[in-house]
Amino acid sequence: MDDAQQPLEIFTRWFEDARLNELNDPDAMSLATCTPDGRPSLRMVLLKDADVRGFTFYTNLESRKGQELRDNPHAALCLHWKSLRRQVRIEGPVEPVSPEEADAYFASRPRGSQIGAWASRQSRPLVDGRFELEKRIAEFTIKFGLGTIPRPGHWSGFRVVPERFEFWQDRPFRLHDRLVFIREGEEWRRENHFP
Repeated sequence: MDDAQQPLEIFTRWFEDARLNELNDPDAMSLATCTPDGRPSLRMVLLKDADVRGFTFYTNLESRKGQELRDNPHAALCLHWKSLRRQVRIEGPVEPVSPEEADAYFASRPRGSQIGAWASRQSRPLVDGRFELEKRIAEFTIKFGLGTIPRPGHWSGFRVVPERFEFWQDRPFRLHDRLVFIREGEEWRRENHFP
């Protein structure tokens, strides 16, 4: 297991290994939120930034996950890299990214993804099937023409601010390594856990 004393250092090294060795979507992570009645809710999202402030992803704020995070701004993340036989779990409160960060990331997206952010009414039923989505894509494509596409007000990002990390490394006979970091003020307490 990694001997670094700061969890972000370990994460950064592991993530670089995943970028080099994981065949598809090394930035894919499960995001767990909680419904208003306390039921867990889980889906996959893409990690777009990881730094000392936290772990950032973007979404439609009117989606199910956006509403759940607004009601209960806490989340858990899990990145699993099957090729490396490793996973990282992260837990903590969630905060919105700044409008400037959201604008900058939105501007970097492919044009089709920008149109999709306007067209998709994420997490809501398609009354007329896929045709309804395709119609909305056509409408927004015509609306914006060849000009710059602004970020929709209902689309932004969230940052999970870590309070707990768990680094898991596969070992023979299911005797895995588990290294946990728990935030205590500005410091991290490091613990090795049984598999």
